[in-house]
Amino acid sequence: MDTFFDDWPFYGQVGLVLFLLALSGFFSMAETSMLSSNRHRLRAMANGGNAGAALAERLLKRIDSLLSVLLISNNLINTVLPILVTGIALHLFGDSGLVLSVATLLVALLIIVFSEITPKVIGAAFPERIASNVGWFILPLTYILKPLLWFINSFVSGLMKVFGLQTSTENRAMSKEELRSLVLESNRFVSTHHRNILLNLFNLENILVDDVMTPRAKIEILDLARPIDEVVQQLETCYHNKLPVCDGDSERIIGILSVKKTLSLLGDTDLQHQDFRSLVSEPYFIPSGTPVLQQMQFFQDNQQRLSLVVNEYGEVLGLVTFEDIVEELIGEFTTSFSSLSNDPRWLVDGTYLATGSTSLRDLNRLLNLDLPLDGPRTLNGLILEKLEAIPDHDVSIRIAGVVMEIVHFDDQGVKTVKLYRPYSQLNQA
Repeated sequence: MDTFFDDWPFYGQVGLVLFLLALSGFFSMAETSMLSSNRHRLRAMANGGNAGAALAERLLKRIDSLLSVLLISNNLINTVLPILVTGIALHLFGDSGLVLSVATLLVALLIIVFSEITPKVIGAAFPERIASNVGWFILPLTYILKPLLWFINSFVSGLMKVFGLQTSTENRAMSKEELRSLVLESNRFVSTHHRNILLNLFNLENILVDDVMTPRAKIEILDLARPIDEVVQQLETCYHNKLPVCDGDSERIIGILSVKKTLSLLGDTDLQHQDFRSLVSEPYFIPSGTPVLQQMQFFQDNQQRLSLVVNEYGEVLGLVTFEDIVEELIGEFTTSFSSLSNDPRWLVDGTYLATGSTSLRDLNRLLNLDLPLDGPRTLNGLILEKLEAIPDHDVSIRIAGVVMEIVHFDDQGVKTVKLYRPYSQLNQA
């Protein structure tokens, strides 16, 4: 060692220390970037033709060998550095306890700042970019250190078996909640609209047809027991593609009529009810509580776009279409809202006017509220459940932090409600 310090000039010794320091920082940065990198993003980069990303993905498949190479290299350097710096200090300033203490503190500071903290911060800040480049240097080391890696990994594996621990090199499947968090954090890469569609897709498995159906009271039904001129007039002014059909009893649906098929008949002066009955197709009934995903599969398998939702007694509760399910994913197709105001946002004074038939799901989505969905599905139903009676005078009520003022009501229920923006949202605004 004395010969080394005597033969090498001072700047050569300092250069060697700096080189080892930089090499240690490189291994620390490589380790952090490899472990912090998003494997799905690396795979996307590799599929796009990035050879470095493909190499990094290949190295990550053998995480045990990768970590062994990085840790062995880094620890060997960090072991040599204190010895080298201490030797230089003692050779220059003499053998004393003060020199030894200062040299030890100096090398510890250098290693902490330049070999650990700084490289790891850089590696964590740009994981995929660095991981796709450092692999070219790490790959040869895996071959050079292969015998040593085999010995160390065999020893570690044997030690873990003694303690009853098992390791797996396979990637753990990402859970639904992890994938949801990944989508939420993708605001820099995915537009808000597309991110909302993905989040709605996660929620779709918890949604029932009852949540998206058109309620029975809002269904337009064609009654073939009415005079023929009234039937024709309803078809001429109808804005639906298909209509449920009854024959005198509106509670008993006998089929579904395609309005497009009737267009060729409407100009005939000798029209009879039987002409329309011949075009009526068999209705499809589905039980209340059917999951939306299951119903979508039914629509696809049977080439259908409309089903009637019935309860356990066979009573029609509503109507659900394929478009209703799609709208739950991507939002309304039009800008008009049947039960919401034309501008589905809070007004400047922090209020919002909604009808009693407004869906609670729509209110939560459009106004960022947290109204309960485990009971009634409409605003009217929620208020009546809370009051336990139909109000006979103007009244205000607070539900889930939202103050609601009943503006208009009748003998059947609440018709119009003024909502006041919650304090939590006012503070955020």
